[in-house]
Amino acid sequence: MKKRFLEQAFWSTSRLHLLLTVVSLLMIFPFLWMVSASFKTLAEIGESTLLPEKLRWENYLEVFRQIPFARFYWNSIYVARWVTLLQVLTSSMAAYAFSRIEWRGRDKVFLLYLATMMLPGAVMIIPNFELMVRLGLVDTYLGVILPASFSAFGTFLLRQFMLTIPKSLDEAAYMDGAKHWRIFLDIILPLARPGLIALTIFTFMGNYHSFFWPLIIQRSEEIYTLPVALLYFDTERGQATHLLMAAVTMSVVPLIILFVFLQKHFIKGIQTGAVKE
Repeated sequence: MKKRFLEQAFWSTSRLHLLLTVVSLLMIFPFLWMVSASFKTLAEIGESTLLPEKLRWENYLEVFRQIPFARFYWNSIYVARWVTLLQVLTSSMAAYAFSRIEWRGRDKVFLLYLATMMLPGAVMIIPNFELMVRLGLVDTYLGVILPASFSAFGTFLLRQFMLTIPKSLDEAAYMDGAKHWRIFLDIILPLARPGLIALTIFTFMGNYHSFFWPLIIQRSEEIYTLPVALLYFDTERGQATHLLMAAVTMSVVPLIILFVFLQKHFIKGIQTGAVKE
């Protein structure tokens, strides 16, 4: 009986692993195609073979010859870094107010705050653009950064995480004379570190490859972010797909490095934030 049970468990686990392997291969195939295409000639892109006949490293050098790739790369890092810093700061402060401070109408205000997540991003484009015009921030770094510096999702994620922290810690600190700023900085933020790291990864990845808003607000080539700058490879003379894939391959390197080093905290932050004690 035991042997039969072990055999059934083995075959069940094997089928599950096989299914997960197939799904993983399907999901990673577009990435493999992108990397392979970055080493091909433009003529080889349309062929059915996955691997190029010859690795053409000159495609990567050609990207730097045709556009100031390093400048656009730095612009994307600069914008994503500031958006991430400001969004984590504002979200953590709002999450503290919604989770640790008792005030009249708090839960109703939080529901209204969450309701903004139901609005499509395209709906906010015109109001945000008009606001940037009034503030004189069109075609500036601040015009790209400011509208993305506040997040209802980030507030929700950190609020759920902060609710798992025992309130007895707040009460003990308050009895020792600590005020809200001291409790927030010295107790809550250190304990909420996994949630902060998870939000950092979400925010950086989302804004590093942001395309629509930078396309609208940017005018000068000097402040172009990388997704907007990649339009240089799509002209009226045709699309230089091999160079585009080389540029995109180089652009995803920071995201891969970020996730590899922080994946442990990322998973922990998501798991812990999903449970309320």
